Amino acid sequence: MKIFIAGHKGMVGSAILRKLKSLGHHLLITQDRGALNLLDQQAVNRFLMKEKPDLVYMAGAKVGGILANNCYPAQFIYENLTIQSNIIHGSYLAGVEQLLFLGSSCVYPKGINRPIREEDLLTGRIEPTNEPYAIAKIAGIKLCESYNREYGLDYRAIMPTNLYGINDSYHLNNSHVIPSLILRFHQARQNREKNLVVLGSGKPCREFLFIEDFAEACILIMNLKADLYWQLCKSIGGYLNVGFGSEISIKDLAYKIKDVVGYEGEIEFDKSSPDGVSTKLLDSCLIRGLGWTPKTNLEIGLQLTYKDFLSSFIAK
Repeated sequence: MKIFIAGHKGMVGSAILRKLKSLGHHLLITQDRGALNLLDQQAVNRFLMKEKPDLVYMAGAKVGGILANNCYPAQFIYENLTIQSNIIHGSYLAGVEQLLFLGSSCVYPKGINRPIREEDLLTGRIEPTNEPYAIAKIAGIKLCESYNREYGLDYRAIMPTNLYGINDSYHLNNSHVIPSLILRFHQARQNREKNLVVLGSGKPCREFLFIEDFAEACILIMNLKADLYWQLCKSIGGYLNVGFGSEISIKDLAYKIKDVVGYEGEIEFDKSSPDGVSTKLLDSCLIRGLGWTPKTNLEIGLQLTYKDFLSSFIAK
């Protein structure tokens, strides 16, 4: 099969690419941003019509942490809506029958204080701090659902929890919480700072999944026979949750990263900064019922991530 991985340079896309190569796939199509702008509809259509992939992994997206979502809401909703629409519609035009859309756990309503099930989508208000991004991702889910209904396609969707790991994006303000904290603790250790301020109260809890485990889940879902997949999740719109299975408070996470990095100063929490929702644990029973389970605990995952950070980001 010819497989196109959109966004293969990012953390998720590169993990899927590594996993597919390890499984012996050779007809893997990738394209750098300079050669293919996913925001350009005509360019995307020409590329997909020329390559005619059998399968598409949609890992291309604009992503970032709570601060980036607050600062750039227009960019997050516009770029994600545009990329999704271009790839999904272009895939339909090119005759691609199977596609995997990567969503996010932020699509679910705030205030759910139990493991979040797939059927919770669109049952309440979204957390305001990432509403534009979440709405774009909900639109992607519904695009896949609608194209399946109207054109008889097999476009699937997966809702990951917070992801981290190899080839993550490191920025002091715009990254997700784990890469942001790794970078800040590393710099604080290098500069021998006595105190490091973490944004927020530290009380909210989050679920974290190592990127290699998520890549395995993506490929498992795409390899499922269509009748089995749709029997499993058609009634809920054709998407599945993928999470680690337990949460950790941001405070405890910060102390774990502090230990991994070797920072010896004190941690302070800025309670004036937004926290987001208090909990966001996914119910991943459906995919676990297929035999998938995460292999990498948080301690090992953080060590592997920091090692990659030193060898890639710092080495640059």
